[in-house]
Amino acid sequence: MSGGRRASVEDAVAEQQEHAAEDVTMTRIGQAVMLHHGGDREEARDRFLALWAAIGEDGDALHRCTLAHYMADTQDDPSDELAWDLRALSAAEELTDGRLARHHQSLAVRAFYPSLHLSLAADYVKLGRPDAARSHLRQSHGALDALGDDSYGDGIRAALTRLALQLDEGSGEPGSSGEGPVGPPRRES
Repeated sequence: MSGGRRASVEDAVAEQQEHAAEDVTMTRIGQAVMLHHGGDREEARDRFLALWAAIGEDGDALHRCTLAHYMADTQDDPSDELAWDLRALSAAEELTDGRLARHHQSLAVRAFYPSLHLSLAADYVKLGRPDAARSHLRQSHGALDALGDDSYGDGIRAALTRLALQLDEGSGEPGSSGEGPVGPPRRES
């Protein structure tokens, strides 16, 4: 590799890292996610709400998508969870690969859809709406080719299979298959 090319790659990586470090909103979302994963659901929800107020309904699509996706997990009411997951999907539809590349070069918008639709399917199961759940399961399944062969992709595929089996069994009750939580695993932000 020539010295000029190496400098270009290194410059690009440094620029990407600098931009990521400057994205205070994504850092704050990540901190709230850690609170939630640590068991402080209420504090995480409060921080997400404050961030949502700062971002606004028309704010950066990546911030809205990420925050809404995680905010859904902090909801007590399945209808509220659905509302947040719908916000995440709506924001993803506005998101571009160019915007994602400024955050992390390896991300693609297409890779968001399996998890987003799986979350919506799980919401509809909780709300006793199996037809809507199946529709989102089909959409999730149709987007699986965007996922890598890694632990995250494997987790999404496993959750998709569990939820599909649960719907096929006709119970519609979350977790009735006894094989773990309904919905997708969340990728660390």
